[in-house]
Amino acid sequence: RPMNTRLINSILMIAMLLLLASCSSSRNLAYLQANEPRKMAAMGASADLYDSRFKPKDLLIITVVTSEPTASRNYNLLVPQTADATNNSLYSTPTMQSYLVDNDGTIDFPTLGKIVVAGKTRKELENEIQEKLKSAFSKERPVVTIRITNYAVNVLGEVSRPGKYQTTNDRLTIFEGLALAGDMTIYGRRDNVKILRENADGSKFVIKVDLTDKDIINSPAYYLEQNDVVYVEPNKSRSRASGINAAETFSVSALSILLSLSSLLVNILLL
Repeated sequence: RPMNTRLINSILMIAMLLLLASCSSSRNLAYLQANEPRKMAAMGASADLYDSRFKPKDLLIITVVTSEPTASRNYNLLVPQTADATNNSLYSTPTMQSYLVDNDGTIDFPTLGKIVVAGKTRKELENEIQEKLKSAFSKERPVVTIRITNYAVNVLGEVSRPGKYQTTNDRLTIFEGLALAGDMTIYGRRDNVKILRENADGSKFVIKVDLTDKDIINSPAYYLEQNDVVYVEPNKSRSRASGINAAETFSVSALSILLSLSSLLVNILLL
């Protein structure tokens, strides 16, 4: 019986160690757990609401609205479509035509010509176009609205649904981007997520973020920019699993059988 008692104590000790190990690894799955975030009031400009800035290859829809529809019509580009193939008559649909931001960061706007838009926020560009068009309308200041139609991010690696995701909002946080991809799997490294970003001048760089740190809200990668690539690395468990070959799989199966037989033997001894 003393031998049986020692065997039972050993099994209980192993079970406790396994339980502690599982608890330790589960802490690595939680977001926003380490450190206290700094007060936003002490961060100056970081406390302002975020606005994305235009980049080359952005597609912009620019709408000019006034009480003079005839005058503002020239600034609203509609996509023409053929109504009758026999006489090639045309009609305009409500679909707006997009302005493509060139590699030099400009667009060609009716009557105004080339306008530099790269590096500007939506509100900055709206105000600039309003000022330039003010003299074209006698009764009032035109209302100008701008939207990005191809605001998208790419999420790759250990997420449930890797892919390219578009949004109608021109502000997207890294957590919203991961949510679109179905969140990380349990095999994703939350402490070393990489964001590949391209500046308006074409330069590229990688930002590494730790999503377990509450200070992530102060990172330049907290808000994703157009065409950012978010890559979630696999953790050690996934890396080890991917390296298991057929022989190792057989060894793991044999070990599982031995553990099952050991458990059965312990139950017999306890009878």
